Amino acid sequence: MDVLVQILLLFVAAVLLAAAARKVGAPYPVFLALGGVLLALVPSTPELNLPPDLVLAIFVAPILVDAGYDASLRDLRDNWAPLFSLVVVAVGLTTAAVAVVAHALVPDLPWAAAITLGAIVAPPDAVAATAVLRPLHPPQRILGILEGESLLNDASALMIYRLAVGAVAAGGFSVQAVAPAFLLGVLGSLVAGPVLGWIVERLLERVQHIPTAIILQFISAFGVWVLAEHAGLSAVLTTVCFAMTLGRLAPARVPGRIRIPTNAVWATVVFALNIFAFIFIGLQIRPVLVDLAPQAREHYLSVAGAVLVTVIVVRMAWHMAFNAVVRWRDRRFGFEPSRLKLRPTVGSGLVISWAGMRGIVTLAAALALPADFPARDLILLTAFSVVLGTLLIQGLTLKALLRALRFHDGDPVAREEQLARERMLQAAFAQLPAGESLAVDRVRQDLKLRLGRHEGTPRAAFAREHDERHRAALRAARDVLLVMRDAGEIGDDAFHTLENDLDSLEVSEPLRAANADATE
Repeated sequence: MDVLVQILLLFVAAVLLAAAARKVGAPYPVFLALGGVLLALVPSTPELNLPPDLVLAIFVAPILVDAGYDASLRDLRDNWAPLFSLVVVAVGLTTAAVAVVAHALVPDLPWAAAITLGAIVAPPDAVAATAVLRPLHPPQRILGILEGESLLNDASALMIYRLAVGAVAAGGFSVQAVAPAFLLGVLGSLVAGPVLGWIVERLLERVQHIPTAIILQFISAFGVWVLAEHAGLSAVLTTVCFAMTLGRLAPARVPGRIRIPTNAVWATVVFALNIFAFIFIGLQIRPVLVDLAPQAREHYLSVAGAVLVTVIVVRMAWHMAFNAVVRWRDRRFGFEPSRLKLRPTVGSGLVISWAGMRGIVTLAAALALPADFPARDLILLTAFSVVLGTLLIQGLTLKALLRALRFHDGDPVAREEQLARERMLQAAFAQLPAGESLAVDRVRQDLKLRLGRHEGTPRAAFAREHDERHRAALRAARDVLLVMRDAGEIGDDAFHTLENDLDSLEVSEPLRAANADATE
């Protein structure tokens, strides 16, 4: 029971840290990482262990499903060249560079273990980057590249990770021996993921009970991962393809009353997993630091610092070189995108290069190493140091960099949203019967309010005024309901029925200013 209380207190502390991060405008993983450092230094912390073979499934599967569901196939196609550069080349270069640096500093470290470390720290995490960038409305091209990279580089890095860990277990590595199985696993994942997504979506669309639907979604996420593992496929790639297939099929079949609570639950789970990952890594690092002799501790920290510098420098060097080639190509052959988007510039290359913060996937991969893995303590400490260092150095300076560059891409998302509003309103009006009736007039007015343009008044100003009046009216109605319940004029059954009606009205506020800013 004491351990449970301690874990609950740690979660409360982490939630407070995340709230403090939002208040100062910093990405919350930065503060969680600092909390992990403090936790590693606090004596008498509880011991918490998870089986290594479960760590990746517990932490990574839900993260991939959440990210893959929201991924844009159009943006992935439009940005295929920079994505290939970052997902394949940058991950490979980072893995190789880190392996060379680690082996040079620790000659006794087996090459397979050094490559494992490189694969662990290679994939950046878009959570921190987008937490910084989105409030500043950066060019959509930059966001699309970073989010696509975060989704796909987990697959490339963790495939290298699996091969390297397997090589350590087998005592050696042979390209000829693993290449056929590796290629078969990749191809099988590209087929199995979409097939499983189609099957799961067909099954879930029949479920109308909201709690059951949400539970089955999580079961399917973990089930696809486990099935891929047992079938010899890439669990990461299979899960990504599965989630992207769900993202294409589900919007046409899942009703809004299920989608709204589902989105809230998934956002909460992803947030909780980030909290738990930093708590868990802090608890794992403490015995490492305590048991090390001072000289060994200094050596470990010097290795971690060298690896941190390596991952930052390699990403900067590679992507800026790639950016220079792209800019040369555009000058030589012209820049004629099919859609409005930011032209590649030195500034956009700097932002993408600098948005290389590491996060939960790096932590989970380090924690998933077997207890007898060579130099596990060194790898664990180095992985956490890279996460902490990139979050502090890059995460806290990325906002200033973006503001200094002052990008303007014409806001293509706002234009597309306005075009879609007009088309949706036309289609909705076309379904209404001709003639006058109170019901039809009310539907038409409601649709125009929620989807239409508001002539003469900027949409953001209209939305702010509407929401203020809407909330004030609902507060007055709710106050009266509470007074009647407290005075005994109505019972709890009637109270909860009317409370649900007010909650529905509150949730359905249609014109929030935060969303409307993009459509002015």
